[in-house]
Amino acid sequence: MLPKPILSQVEELLSTLKDLMPTIYQKETLESIIGLLLDGQGNAVPHHCQTKSESAISRFLNHYNWPTRSLIRTIRSFILNLILSQRKKGRKPILQVIIDLTTLEKVGKFPHLKDLVRVYNHKKGLHIVVVYLVVGNWRIPYSFRVYRGKDTPSPSQLALKLLNTLPSILTKFFQIYVLGDTAFGTINFIEKIRSKDFNHHGILGISNRRKLTDGRKVSELKTRGQQVYLQGLNVPVFVSWVWLKRNGKRVKRFVISTKPMKGTTITRWGKYRWQIEGFFKTAKHQFSLHRFGQKTSLGVYRWLILSFLSYMLAHWVYLHNGNFDDLDWYDSAQQALILLFPHILLLSLLRRLQLLNPWIYKQGLELCLVRCKM
Repeated sequence: MLPKPILSQVEELLSTLKDLMPTIYQKETLESIIGLLLDGQGNAVPHHCQTKSESAISRFLNHYNWPTRSLIRTIRSFILNLILSQRKKGRKPILQVIIDLTTLEKVGKFPHLKDLVRVYNHKKGLHIVVVYLVVGNWRIPYSFRVYRGKDTPSPSQLALKLLNTLPSILTKFFQIYVLGDTAFGTINFIEKIRSKDFNHHGILGISNRRKLTDGRKVSELKTRGQQVYLQGLNVPVFVSWVWLKRNGKRVKRFVISTKPMKGTTITRWGKYRWQIEGFFKTAKHQFSLHRFGQKTSLGVYRWLILSFLSYMLAHWVYLHNGNFDDLDWYDSAQQALILLFPHILLLSLLRRLQLLNPWIYKQGLELCLVRCKM
């Protein structure tokens, strides 16, 4: 049996998500918020919505008792089926599991969000550790955790918890490569991902000041791909480096692999980690990830989840269209709005025309909608 086209699968997913809403009113609000995120161009805030009031969106996000966990489980089940559709006979394909921390910057005071908004690395905002999956043409933000600061689980500890949420069936059909920067190059993190609980390979950034068992620093290494032992780590790792441009200068960044690889291969995989930076930029500036303004932690979590969902909907529509040239996220978001939420787009356009109607009338013109004969 041939697999269903991706667009049909996405439409079924959205239908299932809407069925989770207890009332028709909440189903409509869910559609309105996703439509707002797809059309917001990075500035999707509730008072910009043309189809639901700001107060209605606030109640939906902060107060209404719809099943957030069931929505997450439904989306993850859909994602898992998509990933498993990429499995092949023979050699296992590689599933990239990219981990990083990003800050959703905020200004002002947020007493209602308790310890969610704080200063970290000289940035004030919500700090989240994200797992981003890449396999074939698929790009998927899978899960996240909020870093709450000192005396709470560190970013690398949160990352291990996130890795634990990946279904074990993935290791049966894929080679799992965990990619991350220096924050995740800790001894504990490396030991855990190589343990029987995970059995993944890691390609991770590492500080040039890290020491080897022979007393040398990583910065003293001259040969790409050589096997070394880090102090405190009993298993060997393989070292290479990448050159990055920072403030107009070339900067050397070291990378280790827990799997034996050529130096040039480690370098190539080390660069793949930066894919998640592109995702963060797109999620913020196209899908309004950082535009949460809710008064409860539940409202914030729900906003982030729906922002991630909007990103994936635009990406899936891009794959449906089959044009694998440079991805224009604005165009893909607009296409998703047209194909998946045409009624939301139409209502929004009618609302804008209604606001323009007095001005149009002053110009001696009149707008009239006429039903076309089919």
